[in-house]
Amino acid sequence: MEQPMDARPGGEQVLYAVEQGVATITLNRPDAMNALTIVMKAALLEALERARDEADVRAVLLTGAGRGFCAGQDLREHAENLAAGAGLDDTVRAHYNPIVLAITGMGKPVVAAVNGYAAGAGVSLALACDFRVAAENARFAMAFSAIALAPDSGASWTLPRLVGAAKARELLMLGDPVDAAEAARLGMVTSVVPAEELARSARDLAVRLAQGPTLAYGAIKQALDFSAAQPLEDALSMEADLQDACAKTEDHHSATRAFLAKQRPVYEGR
Repeated sequence: MEQPMDARPGGEQVLYAVEQGVATITLNRPDAMNALTIVMKAALLEALERARDEADVRAVLLTGAGRGFCAGQDLREHAENLAAGAGLDDTVRAHYNPIVLAITGMGKPVVAAVNGYAAGAGVSLALACDFRVAAENARFAMAFSAIALAPDSGASWTLPRLVGAAKARELLMLGDPVDAAEAARLGMVTSVVPAEELARSARDLAVRLAQGPTLAYGAIKQALDFSAAQPLEDALSMEADLQDACAKTEDHHSATRAFLAKQRPVYEGR
């Protein structure tokens, strides 16, 4: 059953449910294309931390309610903050950065189910996930420059690693929307499916990951992030450390026995 993340006004803006080892986190402001308010960002971070800490959760599925995934920052709230003399720095450091680090640092796979429109920080959230399943009607807009802002929520780090430096510069500076087919061609998304199949396809992927070797998945994420900014020698050393840790897990021992017995392994996430 989906539950609001907190009892404060607006806490129902993020829903949380666990089934088959998958924590589904739903951005729930459909009338506003799931634009992110301060309360919503706090609730999203709480949901991600809950998924990280709950032992029965072995994969996370992030999606949006209604016609869109996430339109990014709620500009009405932002305009009010500007009028009151507050800028974006506080919310970037206090909310967006911790949210992105919670996704990328999650020792469990994270799947984004991108329904409809994603813009600005909404795209950044999807890019921070390990997998992105997009509906055929999904559209991605790096909308920061349209309101005279620099990228945030990790877009300057994730986007060039997915599409290359030159294309990332183009997408961020020009801000032209990219449809699902083009996003797939560029490598921004894992797969594209008909809109009516998105929920099932994304969930099937999340369930498959939840049934896999959770600790090994976490080690893979850690190795990739580390190697992105390190020389080969240091990456090799990190791989050796992570391999040693994984070799001590019950999943590795049982999977090795299953392989030798020509059986399908059953992973417990331990």
